[in-house]
Amino acid sequence: MSGHSKWATTKHKKAAIDAKRGKLFAKLIKNIEVAARTGGGDPAGNPTLFDAIQKAKKTSVPNDNIDRAVKRGSGAEAGGASYEALTYEGYAPGGVALYIECLTDNKNRAVMEVRTALSRNGGSMADSGSVAYLFNRKGQVVVAKTQEGAEATEDALLEIVLEAGAEDVQDLGDSFEILSEATDIVAVRTALQDAGLDYDSAEVTFVPTMEVELDADGARKVMRVVDALEDCDDVQNVYTNADIPDEVLAELDAD
Repeated sequence: MSGHSKWATTKHKKAAIDAKRGKLFAKLIKNIEVAARTGGGDPAGNPTLFDAIQKAKKTSVPNDNIDRAVKRGSGAEAGGASYEALTYEGYAPGGVALYIECLTDNKNRAVMEVRTALSRNGGSMADSGSVAYLFNRKGQVVVAKTQEGAEATEDALLEIVLEAGAEDVQDLGDSFEILSEATDIVAVRTALQDAGLDYDSAEVTFVPTMEVELDADGARKVMRVVDALEDCDDVQNVYTNADIPDEVLAELDAD
């Protein structure tokens, strides 16, 4: 799981850059709309919406934008689009697997954007099912180590979340990643809340079952493909089985 955690750390750093460009804001708003349309506009009765709102707030999306997205998705306000959830599979240079989630109101545009992003950056589309088996669907909750008036420790987290269904706690540097079965994510998140601990995000993710270790050149190529995919408006998430060692991450950070 170490490679996944390192990759998550890299993704976390990149998220701050995405937020400045407004890309991440738009994707978080889209998640809120879809969650409200699927499960209703009341976060108390719709855990997916609750977590989508929480993530948006943590990323500093304005409350007005969040409220309007909930209203559009639930039908309380006009203007909401009808988004379709799609997944595509592909390969980055070096045989690294890519599992790509999209939310789109135009399927033809989405597949064209994904195909173009891959082909222009040394990647390729893959047949359905050829990559998906390399990933397990998991619940992921990220908890900052430094809490208001407290310090979260690995031992304390384990004591809180194990009975709620958590399978693993990984150290990501300035935060912890808690993994569980996707169906247990609400129980894990609730256990943290009951214990008075805040969390940065709670969402379903895809974790690789086997990884491809990369050197600096290989990591640059894979990250170039991932960046291109995430720049696509219809792409919500990109999962990869790349394992980037600590020393390679340090070299990339120094670039």
